[in-house]
Amino acid sequence: MAHVLRGSAAVVGIGLTEFGELPGRNHLEVLAEASHYALADAGLGMQDVDGLFVSSMGRVFHPLHAAEYLGIQPSHIDGTNVGGSSFVNCVQSAAMAIKTGVCNVALIAYGSTSRSNRKAKFREGNPNAGAFHASEYNPRNPIISYAFAAARHMHEYGTTRENLAQVAVSTREWAMKNPRAEMRDPLSIDDVMGARMICDPLTLFDCCLVSDAGAAIVMVSAERAKDFPQKPAYLLGIGSATTHDQIAQMPDLTVTPASQSGPRAFAMAGLSPGDIDVAEFYDAFTINTILFLEDLGFCKKGEGGAFVGDGNIGPGGTLPVNTNGGGLSCVHPGMYGMFVTIEAVEQLRGNCGERQIEGANIALANGNGGVLSSQVTAIYGTESTL
Repeated sequence: MAHVLRGSAAVVGIGLTEFGELPGRNHLEVLAEASHYALADAGLGMQDVDGLFVSSMGRVFHPLHAAEYLGIQPSHIDGTNVGGSSFVNCVQSAAMAIKTGVCNVALIAYGSTSRSNRKAKFREGNPNAGAFHASEYNPRNPIISYAFAAARHMHEYGTTRENLAQVAVSTREWAMKNPRAEMRDPLSIDDVMGARMICDPLTLFDCCLVSDAGAAIVMVSAERAKDFPQKPAYLLGIGSATTHDQIAQMPDLTVTPASQSGPRAFAMAGLSPGDIDVAEFYDAFTINTILFLEDLGFCKKGEGGAFVGDGNIGPGGTLPVNTNGGGLSCVHPGMYGMFVTIEAVEQLRGNCGERQIEGANIALANGNGGVLSSQVTAIYGTESTL
């Protein structure tokens, strides 16, 4: 018997602001702009929203601020924060709220001015908050945690610096096909390996961008989805998992919670990794992509580096990954989870131009939160997959 959530809700609207640096703007303005774009894409207005799902780093009462700024009084509101995976988690919460009749039109929205805030010497929250065991050493999180994972994977499985660099090169190749992407200049393995070392073994190009940007999606029930102007992307399966908060408590530095969230999503969808046409990963650092390829079942544990090294995830590869250019080359405002969903939806709509994957009917979006702490995996499909 099919899971009650399988195919019960769909994304019918998406909205993106400009990327890069948005001077003179604050996070709520950017959030609101993206929200209006998403609602317009769905043929709706702000007055139609009765469910609001938002998240933000380091802001107390953010859902209340957002609802007030948008001028709405929703019947359901959710501000769960599990790091960058929050917005894929919001998809699960929205689907449950829609299925149970708690709300009818769910708006999931995000805005951040991380790049502008850096120039203003302002931070959204403490990057070391919660890491009480390590705080006396004043580690620079999150990069030191991802460097630990990369170094361990290299030690355990023979993954090379060239393998990590190939992740950055492949995503840049996709970004060069995306007019919205921030970084579109050619990038070579030598460029990545010769760049400034940030935290051994990760150099500058192994690290995600820091951007100002906003993004939003609109979800409704599957029964209503066909009535909207855009091609719906139906939620086929979704799963979440959490194993730790701080990197020192990660059970195995080479195994992420995606090893649990992925099977749950595939089970709900009634699908397997071989059914996926295109995959969008939260690539805050190059090691993420290698770990998620393994943990989501696209290759065996320890073979992610070689899988990437063979050119499988870039244009023309066997598994297109991060077709917008990812957090490494397209955009990364601090919580990238919204953008994996939007690119998955765009691919299923067939609207991606030069980077479009021909015949894409099933897309996977994997959100990552904390320091490989929280993973939420969502699988979307076109009407033909219901």
